[in-house]
Amino acid sequence: MAKGSIEKRGDNKWRLTVDLGLNSDGSRNRPRKAITVEDKALLKTTKKLKDYLDDELAKFKQEVLSGNYILPSKLTFKDFYENEWKSKDAEPRLKRTTYLSHCSKIDHHVLPAIGHLRLDEITTMRLVTLFNDLRKPGARIDKRGRKETISSRTIQYIYDVTMSIFKRAVEWGVLSKNPLDGIQRPQISKEDKKARKDRKNFFEEEEATEVIDTLIKSDSVWRLYFLGAIIGGFRRGELIALDEDDCDFVNNQLRIDENISHTEKGKADITDTKNEAYDDYVDMPQWYMDELAKHIKTMRKAKLEAKALGIWQGDDRNFVFHAGSGKPYYHTTPSQRWKDWCERSGFRNVSLHGLRHTNATYLLGQGASIKEIQHRLRHSTSQVTTDTYAHVTKKLSRKTTAHLDVFYPKVVRPQSVPKSEKGARSL
Repeated sequence: MAKGSIEKRGDNKWRLTVDLGLNSDGSRNRPRKAITVEDKALLKTTKKLKDYLDDELAKFKQEVLSGNYILPSKLTFKDFYENEWKSKDAEPRLKRTTYLSHCSKIDHHVLPAIGHLRLDEITTMRLVTLFNDLRKPGARIDKRGRKETISSRTIQYIYDVTMSIFKRAVEWGVLSKNPLDGIQRPQISKEDKKARKDRKNFFEEEEATEVIDTLIKSDSVWRLYFLGAIIGGFRRGELIALDEDDCDFVNNQLRIDENISHTEKGKADITDTKNEAYDDYVDMPQWYMDELAKHIKTMRKAKLEAKALGIWQGDDRNFVFHAGSGKPYYHTTPSQRWKDWCERSGFRNVSLHGLRHTNATYLLGQGASIKEIQHRLRHSTSQVTTDTYAHVTKKLSRKTTAHLDVFYPKVVRPQSVPKSEKGARSL
């Protein structure tokens, strides 16, 4: 029978050891496991604490004897995350922007709390504390050093990425148990649910008309970019990556086959568009294409001047929208410029991506079909379109159904009068 022992290693730390005798090389075979007790009430009761540790030792013996024991890794959470999970799981599997977003959440919110701990030292209670701390006011520091509260949706996101890391550690034999298994996924707060429900991230028909009219009359260098977003329903990065060769002035179309949604070390990361479900050409109004043609002539002149001054940075590309040097805009710049324009022009806070939603909402209201919207927005399936704009289709369905109220039996409707009676009554 294997012997076991419990050794105190600190105020609330113990080491469990199971003695299996000698290895074939004559060395002692002594699997060990670190135990941390974070229950302060348990630490104050000698008998209950002893019973708890004895139970943990018994479970550890069973784990060792059944062959399920995995030698504790010396890897810290940070080591595993940076040297294993990133390169062997996340980076090959995820889109670049998604990968960087995942890493940002871990870098800013998880590493400071548990990055220094060995994987086998991270307990469920330690993670409970981490996620409780994330809910506290001031848990996030913005770029200006101001303390802010992290939204419950962001905390969910942090939980999901952290869970992915621990799952891989278990699957790859680095850990025997996932410490997050004992913690439920954080719930969305009532405040965040209400804020999302109340926020209308698109312009209604009258608002959209006013926005377009204001943009047409505007002298902003961004007006054609913003008009393209609301009229074409384009994503932010699709317009940043738009090239002169993508403009078909004969058929009044724009080809959307590239996207810039990330900038790394000052260089734009140009990728294919989100999906290739449809022909990438989007029909645009004649007046917009005429305006765009004038804009491109101005950009060509700017290119010649920039080359003469030796400041051209566009290489052999001719991006439609740039600041004069040919280099595509930083991927977040249009969003900030749009926000600034809305504030100056007196329009409510609809995001730049909300212009894409405005386009679909307006066209649906004008009678366009889900299939037509799917094609224009280049969604992979019509189900994606239906799910995204369910709020609009429900509204239209109610409006259509209201027309059928006329058939309700209790509704008094004008009765037709036979011609013979009409003559008799006129007498």
